[in-house]
Amino acid sequence: MDKHKRLILYSEADKWMEDYCRGCFLHKYFSKEKGRRYAHNFCINKCTVGERLRKIGQELENSSGK
Repeated sequence: MDKHKRLILYSEADKWMEDYCRGCFLHKYFSKEKGRRYAHNFCINKCTVGERLRKIGQELENSSGK
């Protein structure tokens, strides 16, 4: 994968986090009620935004080995 495509993926991931993750009510709630580990696990494994970020990360990971 070329450098330009990687930069686009990084930019996309940053935009998703800025638009949806920063200030997320669910993350704040779960951090307070169940702890940071649970909140982080929820974000990565159950939140639709987390799923999208994982896909972007996988694309970046796959591109670095080639």
